Amino acid sequence: MLRMTRERLVSAERLDAEEERQNWSLRPTRLDEYVGQPQLVQRLRIAIEAAKQRGEPLEHVLLHGPPGLGKTTLAHVIGNEMGGQVHITSGPALTRAGDLVGPLTKLRRGDILFVDEIHRLPAAVEEYIYPAMEDFRIDVSVDSGMHARSITLNIEPFCLIGATTRAGLVTGPLRSRFGMTHHLEFYSDDDLYTIARRSASLLEMKCDAPETLALPSRRSRGTPRIVNRLLRRIRDYAQVHNAGLVTTEVVEEALTLEGIDRLGLDPLDRRYLKVLAATFGGGPAGVDAIAATMSEEPDTLEEVVEPYLLQCGYLTRTRRGRQLTPAGAAHVGMTIAAPDASLFET
Repeated sequence: MLRMTRERLVSAERLDAEEERQNWSLRPTRLDEYVGQPQLVQRLRIAIEAAKQRGEPLEHVLLHGPPGLGKTTLAHVIGNEMGGQVHITSGPALTRAGDLVGPLTKLRRGDILFVDEIHRLPAAVEEYIYPAMEDFRIDVSVDSGMHARSITLNIEPFCLIGATTRAGLVTGPLRSRFGMTHHLEFYSDDDLYTIARRSASLLEMKCDAPETLALPSRRSRGTPRIVNRLLRRIRDYAQVHNAGLVTTEVVEEALTLEGIDRLGLDPLDRRYLKVLAATFGGGPAGVDAIAATMSEEPDTLEEVVEPYLLQCGYLTRTRRGRQLTPAGAAHVGMTIAAPDASLFET
């Protein structure tokens, strides 16, 4: 079976290290610059100010939500607000308990340890981190076998920030040790427009009118990472075709060239809808059958394509498989029979 080889501009996942490097210059560094997530920002302001007044590190924070919404950015914002350094690692990189000894012993008072994909921490590492989170100490094993013994090392008080896209996989004992837990929501079009204007200024884009940036904002699936990615493509297109001036026509042409429609769907999304409508009569159909017809991997469809189609109301998951909605069919210029109501009965 063929794999998808073309990078998807509307994917919320990181595409490569170069894109991540470019994004750093666009990220806010202080809470005053941060756009969106108002409840979380308000909670953080209070917690940070209280911690600074007491001279203590911030409580441990667990951030969960879809990729591209700013979990890593928030970790660095918190570090800047607290005046500490941010040390970054990830769950898959910590394969054994000893992998944490180095990072934890290097922490200074008030530093941030950011663990991405924290739901993928092995059980042995997770248990090892509990005393570090609660009592700021770690037990280091010396020797092995019958002569094994452990030495307790005190570490500087720090703040652990965990990030995950799959909160349900974070174990209860680990979750209970976080003082603050928050789900990041998708951004509104207004918030994305504000982000787009700030990013365009940092990218030194010349726009004929501020409203021009509303177009990519509405096609960014509620995700800041995507709007920044689209802006860079629009900037390049304008530079080559219109002497660097970004107009409504230039934005439309650039996004049409990339296959991004008015709702942010790309060619793979539309092909999924067309296959489900034309080949399976709108469904219901199993994801394996759809994937085989499209020459894609089932995991690609489940994790990359279907979530946004479900959010748009173009697709439903029934007990017998995937069912296309009339709105989803209409979006690709097709019609289907009304779905059988019995499919949605429990």
